[in-house]
Amino acid sequence: MNRLAFFAMTALLLTAGCGGDKPRFSDEEMARIPLPQRTDLPDISGGYVLSVGGETISADQIAVPALVEEFRPLAERTSFEQFKAEAAPQLEDVVVLVVSDILLRRQARKDTKGDIDEGLEKATDAEVKRFVDRFRGDYAKAEQALREQGLDWKKFREYQKKLILSEYYRSTQRPEERPVTYSELKKRYEEHKEEHFATEEMLTFRLIDIEAARVKVTEPELDRTEAAKRLAGELLERLKKGEDFATLAKEYSHGHRAREGGLWKPVRPDSLAQPYDILAEGAKQMKAGQICEPIESGGHIFIMKLEAKQSDGYVPFEQVHNLVREQIIHERRRHADNEFRRRLVEQAAIADKENFVEFCLKKIYLTAREQSS
Repeated sequence: MNRLAFFAMTALLLTAGCGGDKPRFSDEEMARIPLPQRTDLPDISGGYVLSVGGETISADQIAVPALVEEFRPLAERTSFEQFKAEAAPQLEDVVVLVVSDILLRRQARKDTKGDIDEGLEKATDAEVKRFVDRFRGDYAKAEQALREQGLDWKKFREYQKKLILSEYYRSTQRPEERPVTYSELKKRYEEHKEEHFATEEMLTFRLIDIEAARVKVTEPELDRTEAAKRLAGELLERLKKGEDFATLAKEYSHGHRAREGGLWKPVRPDSLAQPYDILAEGAKQMKAGQICEPIESGGHIFIMKLEAKQSDGYVPFEQVHNLVREQIIHERRRHADNEFRRRLVEQAAIADKENFVEFCLKKIYLTAREQSS
């Protein structure tokens, strides 16, 4: 979740008077959003407020602690005029999101003429279930999580209804989506592959790690190193005959991953410390699924099975084109929603919005500097 969305959602939660997850742009997004820290409307006594559709937004609801903390470095090094010039666009976006959410809920209720109450209850039930599922179905734990945030189920349900109603109306206003072209996909991939699709060299392998000093010598003529080599040779023969690598690793390996069948987590080859660094060299000539001949290093004899090998580069376009398509569609929807919200606020001609934004900026600036002193 980007910073703007987080701050806007915190403000929306406070405006709504109850808490929950952020607005449901999608079910997947909603399942990942944490609960807000506070929910009750503050007393309006002398503070600057904005009246929208019969609801009141106070400066305290915009200048939340998380936003103050975000702007603290800027406030510490600039005058207020400099601070306002840099911070105003972001705060304007936050206020637009809060105001437009109120207007959307109001308009949605007006257009549907109250005929969706039954469906709204069912949809809210589904959101409650989804929330409880985050605690593996433990209703008591979910309820405790709400109490820790100063919430109860009634407030949670009321807020979810507002979110669902708002999203329903917003979805009816989105323009029909045009298809994503191949050229758009390729362009997006090339522009963002460094950021999203870069890969680094990694190895995943299983290892039978025979430590010579820990091998039991059953024949007097053999020393421990020779006994370890003999054991390694016997195990390799058994592997060639089809025995399971993980099973043999659990029984014979002295390594710290023996209980996991010798399976190491993916590692960069250059991060392997002695005596395991020799494995990186052995893996260069191997393909996934292959088992190497025993490798001796630093009192250890290794038998390695290469599970996977990834080189530096980029995930091929063919493997991620569906993800790229989703990113493009998501950005289109986000842009359309933002434009729709701005038009909605402009048409509503909210009185004194600019002065309210400046008041919030001053509050954030002073609070941040006071907390730093």
